Amino acid sequence: MFFPVSGVEINPLIPPLVAFIVSSITASAGVSGAFLLLPFQVSVLHYTSPSVSPTNLIYNIVAIPGGLYRYIKEGRMAWPLTWVVSLGTLPGVFLGSWVRIEYLPDPRSFKLFMGGVLLYLGIKIITEFTGGSKKQKAQNKALEQKFKERVAKIKAESNQKIAAGLPADAVVKTKSFSLTRIEYEFWGETYSFSTMTIFTLALVVGLIGGIYGIGGGAIIAPFCVSILGLPVYTVAGAALAGTFLTSIAGVAFYSLLAMTAVGAATNVSPDWALGALFGIGGLMGTYCGAYVQKFLKENIVKVIMAALILFLALQYIIQFFL
Repeated sequence: MFFPVSGVEINPLIPPLVAFIVSSITASAGVSGAFLLLPFQVSVLHYTSPSVSPTNLIYNIVAIPGGLYRYIKEGRMAWPLTWVVSLGTLPGVFLGSWVRIEYLPDPRSFKLFMGGVLLYLGIKIITEFTGGSKKQKAQNKALEQKFKERVAKIKAESNQKIAAGLPADAVVKTKSFSLTRIEYEFWGETYSFSTMTIFTLALVVGLIGGIYGIGGGAIIAPFCVSILGLPVYTVAGAALAGTFLTSIAGVAFYSLLAMTAVGAATNVSPDWALGALFGIGGLMGTYCGAYVQKFLKENIVKVIMAALILFLALQYIIQFFL
């Protein structure tokens, strides 16, 4: 099948298959997988024009609702975190889209910077599987102990070797939400963090997402888990929601820019057909990934997330020197 906008010719079954495999793994860590599909499109499909960024964002729009639905259904959405992340990413993505076209048609130097930031976050997750403070470490340790006790109980009752994951009462409950601080409870533990810290991070993430065509979950999720000490079970849904809204805004802005003289000259129109094919596979994959997440220990999810972040970081750094 030939896609005239991107110039790609490929079997139409391959994009959704690749997207399903990628998203089923990444969704358990609150990441849509767009950052892994971007290198696939550039290196394998040889889709290198600036329009690959909004095309990658189309994948997010189609793929993410499956995972979001399951997180919402199971009560694992930290809504205050979700709203702040969303409000922060929207202005950032508009600015990022403009910067991508106007100043970074070849974002080589910025990739090196982004690779350094992600490398730091990835290493931090590996070396420190809990929050930075003693209180955060104690809370996460208690949460992990509850998980282990739940697993042992399931095994004893059903004589099964596979655990059944989080119980039905493990839901997120908002305790307070203000311009200065957010506090919520999850499975008997209370987590608190600065509202403006998350908003500022989301603003920067929106900028990066607009430039490169990634929603930003790959940055927000590890920051919330490693720096703020939040449980990954509550972060994943918020990260996906922020990525979803960022992607919608990014595609809309790129489409508007394509109508301008600068946009037409640099080919920034998204390839809707190709993006939708990736999105179909991602839709099924994120739903499966969100379901699988609750069966995994938190440390396992963190390791998966760290491996993905380090992969992306090394890709950016290596590309700078090649």
